[in-house]
Amino acid sequence: MKILIIEDEKRMAGILKKGLEENAFIVDLAGDGEEGLYMAENYPYDAVLLDIMLPVMDGLTVLNALRSKRSEVPVLLITARGEIESRIKGLNFGADDYIVKPFDFHELLARLKSVIRRSKGKPSPLVAIDDLSLDTNSRSVSRGGREIRLSATEYNLLEYLALNSDRVISRTELTEHIYDTDFDRDSNVIDVYVNHLRNKLDKGFDRQLIHTVRGAGYILKGDA
Repeated sequence: MKILIIEDEKRMAGILKKGLEENAFIVDLAGDGEEGLYMAENYPYDAVLLDIMLPVMDGLTVLNALRSKRSEVPVLLITARGEIESRIKGLNFGADDYIVKPFDFHELLARLKSVIRRSKGKPSPLVAIDDLSLDTNSRSVSRGGREIRLSATEYNLLEYLALNSDRVISRTELTEHIYDTDFDRDSNVIDVYVNHLRNKLDKGFDRQLIHTVRGAGYILKGDA
């Protein structure tokens, strides 16, 4: 999953980035509201962590601008303890959740995962497609009751397909959401990893779950 952090405190932003990357997120940073709004409008993200107190353009203005342009990206507000009115205003502007400084990183991680799952229509941390089951908390996978061991990249790819099940996902979209901006988009590594997943998920089972849509991308769904 790809996250945008809009936070002007460099130390806080660095801590959040490091922690999220250690939990397999791809993270971009913006140091003020104007830069953050530009990035949120022009690049695909699975969620935005948005501080309310920002230079150039405050967080509530950023949020209001995003929602006025019909952006549905999940937004988790980062607020100070005394900003009750701002939290209420943020929720009324369309924020999905908020967390109050100082906060425990594990709570932030849980709230972030929750808003992403809800945005995909899958509020439970347990995601099931046919006889395939993913636990997005433990990052464990099983099919037909049999545990399937995946590499970190294989899991990230599968989780994105699973959270967007029954929708065709292009190679470009997969690349944007599981790799950083330095990744070579002309590489065929996505196809390589999809083949790895097929070998682990579909081999030995009667029903194929990962399907290729010629000229469009991939879709994860159970066969009728």
